[in-house]
Amino acid sequence: MDSAWKSILQDSGASFGDEGALQGFDEAGSPDPDKGSVLFALTHTGLICVAGEDAQSFLQGQLTNDVRQVGPQHSQLSAYCSTKGRALALGRLFMRADGAYYLRLPAEIVEPTLKRLRMFVLRAQVTIEPCASDLVSVGYAGPQAAAELTEVLGAVPDLPDAVRHTGHISILRLPGPVPRFELIGPVEEMEPTWTRLRAQAAMGGPALWRLLDVRAGVPMVYPATVDAFVPQMMNLQLIGGVSFRKGCYAGQEVVARMQYLGKLKRRMYRARLSGAAPQPGDEVYAAGEAQSAGKVVDAQPAPEGHVELLAVLQIASAGAELHVGAPDGPRLELLPLPYALPEEP
Repeated sequence: MDSAWKSILQDSGASFGDEGALQGFDEAGSPDPDKGSVLFALTHTGLICVAGEDAQSFLQGQLTNDVRQVGPQHSQLSAYCSTKGRALALGRLFMRADGAYYLRLPAEIVEPTLKRLRMFVLRAQVTIEPCASDLVSVGYAGPQAAAELTEVLGAVPDLPDAVRHTGHISILRLPGPVPRFELIGPVEEMEPTWTRLRAQAAMGGPALWRLLDVRAGVPMVYPATVDAFVPQMMNLQLIGGVSFRKGCYAGQEVVARMQYLGKLKRRMYRARLSGAAPQPGDEVYAAGEAQSAGKVVDAQPAPEGHVELLAVLQIASAGAELHVGAPDGPRLELLPLPYALPEEP
């Protein structure tokens, strides 16, 4: 983490763990983005920069989505799959004014994704580098987030997946039931923006930001779920995370076969439970069954006191009594997603 940025966060009450990870901010109470604006330092995410004259064609052959649709005003969710069609990483791809592509994904996935992408560069005129300290990321969410950001930055994107740029700050609008934005830029430009937003918003930690992903029905891949799900199991075909017209990419044959010839047996659901939050990759069971019915994608505590999660489940088991961790573990209650699931035949 950039030392100047860390100092700014510490001045705002940030606390860091033993390994330097942001834990949260020293504020009383639990901020609720449904009721008021919340500001986030997204130090738990990382950026990979892909640049060069062959950057677009290189990424087109690696990611599940149509990279040709990404431009200065449009971002997209996209997965990076193994040859077996299972997601090794999942992130949001966007462009900045320098013409390079940036892939935002969980920080702990950055290094293995970098290493694997570099294996396939061959003769392509492309560079693939981490953005460890060049750029910092800030999140802002709440009912009045768009109006408040407009006052600070002049304009914001109107629709999910849209992007605007103010100076060297890129503003990404993210999907979800609560207006939510990600700001990415250099520390020297982000500091005054952070200061102004800090004066009018509560502070939120990484868990609350991840909860907003859960509520938006947007999955992420973490170390425990690498190579666990094909894109359709995570509903990527429903949320604009995969293209079936773009042509070849790693794992494309498996993904296309699932879409056109196979029958999807698992998909992602949203749920809640009482008790401690399970971890990504934890098993989900139908009551009385010893064999797993699915896996947790992510789970985070909610301001209301319960835990909300995303889990990939067997469709045939979705109507059963479900428990996490063990057949007699905490019981899950399914919740609606903010988008419709296809009806089963």
